[in-house]
Parts: sequence; C-alpha cells; structure tokens
Amino acid sequence: MDVKTDVLIIGSGIAALQAALLLEEHYQIQIVTKSSVYMSSSYRAQGGIAAVTSKEDHIKHHIADTLKAGEYHHEKRNVETLIEDGTKIMQNYLKTGLPIDRHLDGKPVLGLEGAHSHHRILHAGGDRTGQIFIDYLLHKLSPKTKVNSYEMAYELLLNTDGDCIGVLTKGEKGIKRYLAHHVILATGGAGALYSSTSNYPNNTGDGIALAFRAGAAISDMEFMQFHPSLLWCENKAKGLISEAVRGAGGTFVDAQCKPIMKGLHPQGDLAPRHITAHALFTKRAAGEETFIDIATIQNFDAKFPAIAQLCYDNQVHLQDGLIPVAPGSHFLMGGVIADDNGRTTIPNLYAVGEVACTGVHGANRLASNSLLEGITFGQKMAYFIIQQGCHQKNFFLDQPQYADKKPPLFSKQQLQQRMMQFVGIVRNIDDLQYFVQQLPSLQSLLHTNLEGMEQAELELFMMHVVATLMTHAAIIRTETRGAHIRTDKSEMDAQWASRWIIFSQGQLKVRNSLYEYHQTRGNAQTVF
Repeated sequence: MDVKTDVLIIGSGIAALQAALLLEEHYQIQIVTKSSVYMSSSYRAQGGIAAVTSKEDHIKHHIADTLKAGEYHHEKRNVETLIEDGTKIMQNYLKTGLPIDRHLDGKPVLGLEGAHSHHRILHAGGDRTGQIFIDYLLHKLSPKTKVNSYEMAYELLLNTDGDCIGVLTKGEKGIKRYLAHHVILATGGAGALYSSTSNYPNNTGDGIALAFRAGAAISDMEFMQFHPSLLWCENKAKGLISEAVRGAGGTFVDAQCKPIMKGLHPQGDLAPRHITAHALFTKRAAGEETFIDIATIQNFDAKFPAIAQLCYDNQVHLQDGLIPVAPGSHFLMGGVIADDNGRTTIPNLYAVGEVACTGVHGANRLASNSLLEGITFGQKMAYFIIQQGCHQKNFFLDQPQYADKKPPLFSKQQLQQRMMQFVGIVRNIDDLQYFVQQLPSLQSLLHTNLEGMEQAELELFMMHVVATLMTHAAIIRTETRGAHIRTDKSEMDAQWASRWIIFSQGQLKVRNSLYEYHQTRGNAQTVF
C-alpha cells in the first residue's frame, strides 16, 4: 500500500506536533507513530519547560547553566539558538493561551531544578506539563493532518540520487510505503534499552537505527543521562519522581534519613543529574536504600498530583515522608546529527527532538531543556521546509543490497539487563569489551535483510543497532565526561575536549567538530 504526501513525520511528541502545526498550513502532512500519540516521552514529561521569563533571570544565565551542566561538550551556536529562540517562543505561548501554572496575580509560577542558577521552570498542572502541552497542540492540529498510529517505521527509502523519499512501516494492516518530499525523524530516545528507565517501553531508539542503516551520521551515543529519582518498588522502576520535587525542598537521604548529597557538590540535591545519579548508584551498590525526603513540602498532593497518584498506586505512603528512589535511564544526548534546521547528512531527511544530536545538551542535558528543544527546533525546521518547498522529482527507489541474515540477538529482557550492567551509570573497559564481543558487528547490522521480520523482531533488531553504537562509543571515549562515567578513566581528559565520536556509512571516526564546514565562502556554512 502506497501513501504519497508532501511531508512525512515519524513520531508524535512535542517536536513532531510543533512542526506539524506550522507545516500543515502549507503542505499535506502524514504522521506515523509506533504506538499512541499519548505514549511519547513528551506526554509523560513531569518536569516543565526551562525558559527565561522573569526580570531576575537572563538568557546569558540560561546559556551558561546549559554549558556547565553539559561539561562544555556543545555546539555553542546551537545552544544560543535553543535559549534565545526558545525564550521568544515560550513568551509567545504565554500570551496565546498555553495553560501554565500561575500565581493569583497572573505571573507564572517558576520552579527551580538541578543545575539551574535561577527559578525559570514553567509548569502546567503541577507535574503534568508534557501531558497538558501535548493535549494543547493536538487540539490545535487540523483534521487534515493524518495521524497513523500503531505503525512501526523500519526502513528509510532513498532514491537513486541518495535523497530520502520515504519509509516502510509495519502495523496491523501489514506493510505500507510512504513517499514524501521531506521526511522528518521525531522518534524520541532510547531509554527502553535499559531495565531501569523512566521511558515508555516503546522508546527503543528506532529512529537512530533507521538513520544509521540508511547511512546518516550519528554521534554522542556514549552519553545516556540517568535520572537519579525513579520510584523504586518491588525491585523495579515504577515511574519518574520529577526533579521539581527536590526543587520544592525534597532531599536525597539513606534509610537512616542521613543526607546523601551533603558535601558532595555545591548545589547539593540540585547538582547536575550525572552527579546525583552517580551518588545514589554508589549508595545502592553498597547495599543501602535511597529515598527522597519530602517531609518539608507542604500540600504535596496538590503540587504534584501525578506523582502522588503514582505513589498511591504503588502503595507508597506519602505521610511517611519518604519516597523510595533509584537511578534509571532517562534521556539520550546523542542521536542523528542534525543542524539547527533539522537537516541530517542525507538530503531531505530531518531529525528533531531527542532522536537528533545538535550539540545542545552536551555530555549531560540541563533539566527541562528537552521540551524547549522540541518546540524550538521543531519550529525552526518547519520554517526551513516551508522555504524549501516541495520540488522532489526523483521518486525512483535505490535498491540497497541487504544480503546478510539476521545475526544472533539477545532477548529484550537479556539486552536490557546487560545494558544496565555493562553500559550503565558507570562503565569500565573490561565490561565494555566483554559486552561488545557478544553484540552483532556494526557491519552485520548495517547489511541485515529485514524482509519477513515481524514487528517485535524488528524492534529488537533496532535495539541491538542502538546498543552496539552506544557500546562502541563508550569504549572509544577513554575519559569520564558528564553522563559517561568510566571507572578506569575517572577524570576528564583535555585531549577529548570538543571531540566527537561519529558513525557514518558504517564507519567510525573521531572528529574535532560535530559538523564539517565549507570554508571557501565568506560565512562558514554547515555542509555534509
């Protein structure tokens, strides 16, 4: 079954919807999403949106906080775009009816989260910001934009010139082939590669695997952020306890109610996430339980209704003042290399949101910059596509040679457990090398023929692609930086500053820049 459209968007989170709202005024839009539009990381986001909206704050402070939290492993000009353009977009949303939480005098309620120097976090519905924002965007979306749910994209289609012109999907109605002038990856992250995660089970990194197999450049795969506070019950992660809880006065404590972060970092419980996650991991590795003490937070149920319900559902009694927590995978800083207009190394293929690597998050994302990223670069990409128009004339498909049979794979549970064990919060070369020898080679994953695989097999295969990329990158970066913590290389190494591990066309390279630049023009422009 063929579906032809102007713009195809794969994914349905905040970046996808922000782009669709702008693009649908000019083009025919088709959205493909692997599950429901209500099962994206954006929809689940408890934390708010970081943006400068008060006179006490300044854009330069937000930029500085972003760079510091990410250990200065950034594409700085894209960070400036994120903060400057994002501030304008959010200020406009505040004027046009986004239902954010406000004081009685009408001023926005501004929260504080880890590694922020100022109160600047906008919330909606207390801890339901993502849900309310997605509902707000969906309400604005025109019925003419077609949303195709429960379809998994598994193969990008290139024409004989090497341009992306579509995708193959598999769902209840079988295989569908979408053809488009522009194809946007907005598929989110890969937190579900780990056994302990804040993500939905469907966040398996499919977009990164799709792009890698099509030949697009991928980077920063060693940088998976682990959130320090997942609700931990019955030896399982049950959901996220937002950093906003600590911003409101919660503190990390052990079973004897002794503070865990005291003396470990100047910002204490609001230190960057790789600091707090590592501290809790160390405690738990020593056999100690870890909690958030919420005894000082008044009206907890009203301030955090979703978290309170999550606790009640798991028989955690808030009147005791302690919420059991443990670290888990949360956000992937790496992904498909894209510029500030979303362009990847493949013409007419774009990447936006968590699936993209634009260098804005560095080695460790600043809290609540993720939703800001989605709306900012979703808008910028949409404007760029509108300017480009729909001029693709070559819809003759290239016929790639996928000759290899499916390599041996772990079960999903086996892979998740091994990722947590060997490529988790702390890594070492012995574990990484042992694990990478058990994984399929990058070349075999690149050339595997996917024909005939069922959807569950396809997802498992994609997970192995992403796991292999992450493990190789973690081996290559022989230092500790941000969320990449190597116990055998426990310090930052100046030789690794501004060095990027990049996979492209099946090859691994270490470059001095995220982008390659064309220097023959008056102004340097990103070219691929």
